[in-house]
Amino acid sequence: MSQSSSSETKEQFVHSVFESIAPKYDMMNDLLSFRRHKAWRKFTMAKMNMSPGDRALDLCCGTCDWTISMAEASGGPIVGLDFSEQMLEYGRRKVKERHLDSSITLIQGNAMELPFEDNKFDYATIGFGLRNVPDLRQVLREMQRVVKPGGKVVCLELSKPTWQPFKGLYYFYFQKMLPMLGKLVAKRYEQYKWLPDSLVQFPGRLELAEIFRETGLARVEAYPLTGGIAALHIGTKETHHV
Repeated sequence: MSQSSSSETKEQFVHSVFESIAPKYDMMNDLLSFRRHKAWRKFTMAKMNMSPGDRALDLCCGTCDWTISMAEASGGPIVGLDFSEQMLEYGRRKVKERHLDSSITLIQGNAMELPFEDNKFDYATIGFGLRNVPDLRQVLREMQRVVKPGGKVVCLELSKPTWQPFKGLYYFYFQKMLPMLGKLVAKRYEQYKWLPDSLVQFPGRLELAEIFRETGLARVEAYPLTGGIAALHIGTKETHHV
């Protein structure tokens, strides 16, 4: 994705990627994360420490694994939002299988313009979606807007490993091996070639923590996961926030 591409083009491209890989999305997440994404989510849920009845909004909810974890932890109500109808279709099946229809509402929508009033949720989360949005600051501002004062904005995302020699191996895997695996598994070389490119342009862990602070979030926590290949960021909306 060149820097000159408009955000509209990026949005359309990302949409087409996710519409086409939805059937293989969960399997590809295993490949992307070296099968660590479930452990990362478990760590995240422990840090969030949800209380019964907490309301959460899960952006770019994909096939709803995190949405489901939150519904199981708090009992809901949880809203999952994604712009890919294909992804939501897979998510709906999972929600139904777990009999969580009464706790989870899934809607198609845009993370850049959330269709909710201010101060509605206890948590706004985004898992492996922030690097795919046209303007991450705008999304973080929107997440902050819809959480209550004292509520939390939580981002779990792939990041840039900082530890050598792992860093070199990881980039080799990500840039050379992963597109080939994508081709074998999902028959989508181009789309998986795009994933490492999206990561190269994405801010590293400390940089993203700084962006959280710039958008007005307080008490920002940033945790590296699995040698830094992923990171968890949590920011709190200040109670006096206007």
